[in-house]
Amino acid sequence: MEQALKPQAPSAEKFSIDVEAIRARAREHLDEGAVTEDYGADRAAVLQMLNEALATELVCVLRYKRHYFMARGIHAEPVAAEFAEHAAQEQQHADQIAQRIVQLGGEPEFSPKGMLDRSHSEYVEGDGLESMIKENLVAERIAIDSYRAMIRYLGDKDPTTRRMLEEILAVEEEHADDMSDLLQRG
Repeated sequence: MEQALKPQAPSAEKFSIDVEAIRARAREHLDEGAVTEDYGADRAAVLQMLNEALATELVCVLRYKRHYFMARGIHAEPVAAEFAEHAAQEQQHADQIAQRIVQLGGEPEFSPKGMLDRSHSEYVEGDGLESMIKENLVAERIAIDSYRAMIRYLGDKDPTTRRMLEEILAVEEEHADDMSDLLQRG
């Protein structure tokens, strides 16, 4: 009777891998590079999504660069420095996304032709420091919503791309917070 009262430890499923099958599959599809049979996402859709993200990042680089060079006024120096830092970080994002596109067997679209059509954000020059800050905040908010949608779409079908996008999203949220702070100071 005492035995029945003791809680039973849950039975753990044993982890096992068919190493021979994995080795055979790895040799069979060498031309697929990093994409194995277990890749769960629609690769064409992911590549299109990533090329749109790439265009968005490149448009953001260009907008931040212009704002850096065009920042004028008594408060321009620290704001311009923030624009320059964000431009560099957006370029890093573009590079990460381009590398992932290549890893997935695609080609990153760097052609300026159609870039604004592929981009989720707009290229708005702004006509003064406050206007530039607002336009960058709008673009960051667009990027945040876009990356969240991409992350939800990927779910667990492509964890590598999802993690990359989550890291980029965190920086975009930081950028939006920076722009919001600058507006509050003005």
